[in-house]
Amino acid sequence: MIPKTTRLALAAAFLGLSAFGASAQGFTPENPECIAPANPGGGWDFTCRQVGKSLQDEGLLDSTMQVVNLAGGGGGVAFAEVVNKRGDDNDLIVAASTATATRLAQGAYPGNTMDQVRWLATIGADYGVIAVSADSEIETLPQLLDQIKADPSSISVSGGSAVGGWDHLKVLIAANAYGIEDVRTIKYIAFDGGGEAVTQLLAGSVQAFTGDISEAKGFVDSGDIKVLAVLSPERLDGEFADFPTAKEQGVDAIGANWRGFYAPGGMSDEAYDAWVSKIADLYASDAWKDVMAANGLAPLDLQGDEFQSFVSDSVAQIESISREIGIIQ
Repeated sequence: MIPKTTRLALAAAFLGLSAFGASAQGFTPENPECIAPANPGGGWDFTCRQVGKSLQDEGLLDSTMQVVNLAGGGGGVAFAEVVNKRGDDNDLIVAASTATATRLAQGAYPGNTMDQVRWLATIGADYGVIAVSADSEIETLPQLLDQIKADPSSISVSGGSAVGGWDHLKVLIAANAYGIEDVRTIKYIAFDGGGEAVTQLLAGSVQAFTGDISEAKGFVDSGDIKVLAVLSPERLDGEFADFPTAKEQGVDAIGANWRGFYAPGGMSDEAYDAWVSKIADLYASDAWKDVMAANGLAPLDLQGDEFQSFVSDSVAQIESISREIGIIQ
């Protein structure tokens, strides 16, 4: 069982608010590039494309940011590419999230550790969701979990992270909170990114989806899926207010996915400080507040050394919870 205190401490760590003042720097990237470590359509892809567009719209970048999708290994292919081949690239940033910290915590990037890259900044936190296709007979989270409890083989859950990754952990935390003690019986099928995971749900290959609200939003708007629960302490604002929380349905599960960026470990201090400053300036803008509101992002404002420390703490916490539920020994 995952103790309630552990779950709450983990959620609190992901949602802690703080700020780091970064002064503007002289470095300007000539060919800015963002690697999204998954196929188009998922949360990492959203992070690269939306931030790249917003940086240019706000005049913080002089040229268009190229977005490269480099899927594989739950982000491991991209991490290895940066560490082994592009370690001193000052123009490069990489989308990251709690899923990245999860894989690092579980040793899923062979030979790689969080200290091999430089952690730049966050751009918000994305609450987890559990959803089904719009035509599913399942209407509530307890209905889904009751069906899993009665016959685990009857429900397959798709997600955009690898087995043992953050998407996987979210549904396990919800199941455990509902009283399913052997969460290893839950059938989780991993795909390279949330977009592909939702596509498999719509194709009928799986019966449920676990991901983040930003990657589910477009499919909700199109009428393809329905959200059974948001893994937030209380209902979100605005257009997300109609989505029920797990907690109000009697499932005390909270899951928030931070979103941000890392950079090559050999990036110069001048370039690092400039990227931190640009992302901090974007985060503080009214335009980014609108983006956050439109995509269900909660506040999370961390930059530079403070973000580096935050990731270090997150990796340690996720390693602990992964051991509790038997993902790692």
